[in-house]
Amino acid sequence: MMNPEDFVKAYANALASQDWAQVAPLVHDDACVTFSTGRVHTGKAEVEKAFRANFAAIRNESYSVTNIHWVTKSKTFAAYLFDFNWKGYIDDKPAGGSGRGTCVLINEGNGWTLLVEHLG
Repeated sequence: MMNPEDFVKAYANALASQDWAQVAPLVHDDACVTFSTGRVHTGKAEVEKAFRANFAAIRNESYSVTNIHWVTKSKTFAAYLFDFNWKGYIDDKPAGGSGRGTCVLINEGNGWTLLVEHLG
């Protein structure tokens, strides 16, 4: 079974794939994701819509997560802070960004899923 550290790698790789089918199993049904724009997406359906829009807008994206700091980890709950960086092409022009993020994970017996993500 995946541990929280494995989840972080799997989630970053899934996001970098720009394929919702890879991201979906890692997202909790009640997930809440706040993008660096301040826009909040609540529930897996809204999160899916937002991620699919990003995947469609950003071509050849590379995404990385570094400087992970675990705030807490237990058998059912984990929270971590991280730095993120992305680059790709929007409308055929180079684009990119970086910032800090916070994630809350939950394990309800079926493995780790993302409950909260806040990017800034």
